[in-house]
Amino acid sequence: MPEARYRIGIDVGGTFTDFVLADLNSATLRFHKEPSVPKDPSASVEAGIAAMLSRHAMQPREVELIVHGTTIGLNAIIQRRGARMAMVVSKGNRDLLELARLRLPSSYDFTEPREVPLVPRDLMFEVSARMRSNGSILVPLDPTEIEALAERLRAEKVEAVAILLLNSYRDASLEVELGTALRARLPGVLVSESGLIWPEVREYERGLVAGLNAYIHPLMTSYFTKLKNRLDGLGVTAPVYITANNGGSLSLETARARPIDTVLSGPASGVVASTRLGQANSQTKLITFDMGGTSADISVCQSGEPEFTTATFVGDFPLIMPVVNVGAIGAGGGSIVWVDKQGLLKIGPLSAGADPGPVCYGRGGTEATITDCYVILGILDPTTFLGGRMQLDTAAATRALDGIAERLGLSGANRAMAAAEAALRVASAKMGTEITKLLATAGVDPREFALVAYGGAGPTQANLLAAEAGLTSVIVPPAPGTFCALGAILADVRRDYIRTIRRLIGPAAGSDDGWADIVAAIEGLEKEARAWVAREGEIVGEHEMLVSFSLRYQGQAYELAVHIAPSLRDGLSAKHVCDLFHAEHERLYGFRDLAVPVETATARLGVVGKVPPVELPQAAPGQPLRQHSRPLWHGGHQISAAVFQRTELGAGALIRGPAIVEQLDTTTFILPGWQARADRLGALHLTREAAA
Repeated sequence: MPEARYRIGIDVGGTFTDFVLADLNSATLRFHKEPSVPKDPSASVEAGIAAMLSRHAMQPREVELIVHGTTIGLNAIIQRRGARMAMVVSKGNRDLLELARLRLPSSYDFTEPREVPLVPRDLMFEVSARMRSNGSILVPLDPTEIEALAERLRAEKVEAVAILLLNSYRDASLEVELGTALRARLPGVLVSESGLIWPEVREYERGLVAGLNAYIHPLMTSYFTKLKNRLDGLGVTAPVYITANNGGSLSLETARARPIDTVLSGPASGVVASTRLGQANSQTKLITFDMGGTSADISVCQSGEPEFTTATFVGDFPLIMPVVNVGAIGAGGGSIVWVDKQGLLKIGPLSAGADPGPVCYGRGGTEATITDCYVILGILDPTTFLGGRMQLDTAAATRALDGIAERLGLSGANRAMAAAEAALRVASAKMGTEITKLLATAGVDPREFALVAYGGAGPTQANLLAAEAGLTSVIVPPAPGTFCALGAILADVRRDYIRTIRRLIGPAAGSDDGWADIVAAIEGLEKEARAWVAREGEIVGEHEMLVSFSLRYQGQAYELAVHIAPSLRDGLSAKHVCDLFHAEHERLYGFRDLAVPVETATARLGVVGKVPPVELPQAAPGQPLRQHSRPLWHGGHQISAAVFQRTELGAGALIRGPAIVEQLDTTTFILPGWQARADRLGALHLTREAAA
């Protein structure tokens, strides 16, 4: 009998830490939730793994891989509780973070305050060292300045230093020389050089990447050390990988050195799992919908793979590194329902959180939430919530929503239900509008997309949202509440590289064609990437290189991303790249200009190290047994909905709405006129009955 082999995916949330255990020999998945410990998230990780080892009679040595997603770095940035940090800049650039991009926070409110800079001005230090725009040294480092700088940093008792010298995206050697000198003089102080972390033009954004990396580095290093010590205490020696912003994963060593690569990794894992589920069903056009306690996030996938952006925010700060394109579109289950001064019904952005939580939790909450609406409408059963471990107070939720109804001017015996249904319509309308805008911007038809719903409240709201947004299909994974943890163990190892290289290319460039320099830059990135992936551990097998360029017509201010398919890499020419750019420009803007030279701004390379895949388990066939029916309030009147248990749904099972499907981590609501069919993996596919 072969030795058992397991992988564990972990997603640390604010309320619960989710675990997915993959048994590689039997191709089965097991799920576990452990209350989170905000003061020390590694404690909940240790408790959860210990519980699984015991429950499933596993030996620690049988765990071959742990992939862990965390929001520790993100929370530290948002809450401003990172390291005491200084930044060193070229002379004349001390106000870089204060000036930022000179944009108002709001175009409609001149009184809205600007964001507080990451580094206060009294911890911004200047040195005379400077690079020219071509990468040559204009002013070398002054040893006297270095000594004086080190003394001032020591006196300020800083924990981390970010270095941002002008034009160092062209050559980081000056920053490296300064960083080496400071490390020698300031033992124990973390030094982060911008030219090594992310060598892209635009000083402000590059400085933020280096600054954020330094800001969270001590905290993340401390957490990773605690995590490793706790795992060692359990006897688990499996390598630990950390999920990354780009939907991949990184070895613990890489994550220690570059924690900035992990700050937005949580939502990315859910998108990875969604695309894997879509591929299994030959569904490549997806809208992922992750609705938790405080917000709802979506991502649009048009080709069966996660889509990326280099224009996102971490708290108040722009991030120019590639991240899976996930955006917040609306409320979560704990979002507060309220009425403004004009008598309009509003949802969020304030949330009841986990404590006190919705009114129905009975923990002292007094303001109605989306979850309270689900309860009084009959969508959630107050006696079976969380498998019956938590009883919900329907009467308290009704009183809270009766207050909303009164402020709306509603009357009648069922006015609380009317207010609750109105709140869900407002929430769906808000989310549906955002989805419609996103799809319209991309120029695609919403009817071609399936909504993948996960998170604790995602499957409950999904059918309402799909009906509002004109979507024709919803997919609910077998275990929506732990879906991000599943995405962690489905991810390959991945890292992104960049070079800023401005050259004219193509036929219109004439004798100024700089394609040879572009080719040399890509070859240099490939060399770096191969060396890195070779160090990422024995679990990594073959790897592939993904090349893209940021291009524009000469004189334009912004670029378009042009991706080069792996099949086109051999024999790639400047003309071929220009043809791809012309086609993309015409697709987006309706024209191409063959007489103007094409200019490269950046060359990008992503290296993907393949990890042996985890097989998704097959569901046994079988029709569900109808448990019972219960009344629901829907469409302004009471209806009867059949209730089913998710554990009893086999492959091919068919349910017609109105219906409720209950499981430990969520409840799926199926509208009248819709039906749900379970596929071979146990995922539910909701479609309109006429379409089906």
